[in-house]
Amino acid sequence: MTINPLISTPAADPWIVFHEGHYYFCESRAHATIHIRKSDSISKIGHDEGKLVWSPPKEGGNSKGVWAPELHFFEGRWYIYYAADDGQNENHRMWVLESDSSDPLGTYHCKGSLETDGWAIDGTVLSMDNGKRYFIWSGWPGAIDGQQNLYVAEMDSPFHLCSERRLLAEPTEEWERVAMPICEGPQVLRNGSRTFIVYSASGSWTEDYCLGMMELIGQDVMNRASWQKTGPVFRKTEQVWGVGHCSFVKSPCRSEDWILFHAKSERTHGWLDRRVHAQRFAWTEDGVPQFGTPLGS
Repeated sequence: MTINPLISTPAADPWIVFHEGHYYFCESRAHATIHIRKSDSISKIGHDEGKLVWSPPKEGGNSKGVWAPELHFFEGRWYIYYAADDGQNENHRMWVLESDSSDPLGTYHCKGSLETDGWAIDGTVLSMDNGKRYFIWSGWPGAIDGQQNLYVAEMDSPFHLCSERRLLAEPTEEWERVAMPICEGPQVLRNGSRTFIVYSASGSWTEDYCLGMMELIGQDVMNRASWQKTGPVFRKTEQVWGVGHCSFVKSPCRSEDWILFHAKSERTHGWLDRRVHAQRFAWTEDGVPQFGTPLGS
């Protein structure tokens, strides 16, 4: 079964979670405000207009360019991780909102930015069975645009990194370097004892945007040698282009696994034609995800 497009209006960077019988879809609109949609099914998430939960200040480091918010639940509070800047792309950093209650549709306040040692977008959280949490994001290796790598740092709270950043992955493969060498949009996918990071590669404005994957094969999350890269694991077809920036969720009965992603409706370069899609995926007997091919409407 596919649900394409999931939302009728242009949208990108889908993030969805299931909590106490409902799905919550977190999104930025017009690169500014953050909204959350609520539904009892994935297929109906686009029917809810969504509630405005945060508006940026008129000026400052998180007043412009609000991208790819993610909604996470830790220790009785909701946290929204989002990228933002002051109107200058080189000043993009990761920021954190904390809920004032256990209601995901309630009020939020800003806890500040995370110390990522430079430009940062698309941050997500990896929670391990030993209780440790890690923040994973896309960043520049230096102070200028031209390449994006994946980095990781350990967290000692939902709004503080307690280590320096470590390099996890660089865009070394041909399929990661179309238009620009880019690794971004990391997403955690776990299956039993196996841990994967599925990420987006190549220029997001191109039809060749795709998904790659890394599996944790070692013990040290922050050691890039502990991760094994494969890909692309999800890429364009003759009918669907620019597939990337995914998130994962299970059905209410937890018997189905779903991938949400955005895809372009035009082959020409740009960001305004992206729409959110959803479809089921399967696993191999060994426990590796098989995403198949992106299906159109």
